[in-house]
Amino acid sequence: MDTFDIGGELTVRRLGFGAMRITGEDIIGEHDDVEQCREVLREAADRVDLIDTADSYGPGVSERLIGETLAPYDDVVVATKGGLLRSPDGEWIPRGDPEYLRNALLCSLDRLRVDTIDLYQHHRPDPDVDYEETITTLAELKDDGFIDHVGVSNVSVEQLETARDHVEVATVQNHYNVETRDTDRVDGDGRRVLEACEANDIGFIPYFPLAAGDLDSVEGIDEIADAHDATKQQIALAWLLERSPVMLPIPGTSSVEHLKENVAAADIDLTDEEVARLT
Repeated sequence: MDTFDIGGELTVRRLGFGAMRITGEDIIGEHDDVEQCREVLREAADRVDLIDTADSYGPGVSERLIGETLAPYDDVVVATKGGLLRSPDGEWIPRGDPEYLRNALLCSLDRLRVDTIDLYQHHRPDPDVDYEETITTLAELKDDGFIDHVGVSNVSVEQLETARDHVEVATVQNHYNVETRDTDRVDGDGRRVLEACEANDIGFIPYFPLAAGDLDSVEGIDEIADAHDATKQQIALAWLLERSPVMLPIPGTSSVEHLKENVAAADIDLTDEEVARLT
């Protein structure tokens, strides 16, 4: 599998694992089979280098389970996110104020059982907080040694540039997959987030890389899957890996069998014609 250097120094294979699905229904509470989730995490640690989570998954459940199951982390980069609350009724509530972020980071350190977080990503800009204030807080936490690398999520090109004015940005995590190309929408300055990441060697982590399984509207994907004796989901992941050298897909699951299937997608070689058809 191809590799990418996050922040120029954390070398990871380009297909990782997203740990949102090891929580309960609606991403709240514990999963019905916690031991199965532990097995998935152990299998993921054997097969990939990057595990991505967030303090809002559970909330706290995903981070805690990762810490209990995998710490200390020998050859795995653990990325988490802060700045988004998960309410009991299923709302995602942005929180970007410095006091909240500092407290959230301390909680993540405790649950993940580390002194420093490999990659800490701000989950979503808070419309009620100046974005520069949010990013400056993360820069200070990095300077204090609590964070090795800073990432941002759900950003426009303008917001990415604002963040880069205050701290070295290692990754961007935005909604992107073969069915939904939100990141391809041109911003007001005429540039694209993915292109900005490519130009600056910033890792791009597409969330919902499998479109939650809703791939029926993708023209040609069934025929291409048949040609490779693969599933549509595997082709969707293979396309992402072909789409850009900075792309770092993190498909998530609570099934070991599904995890193995996802990782196997990295071995699929799409032809130029197949990539063009899907693109």
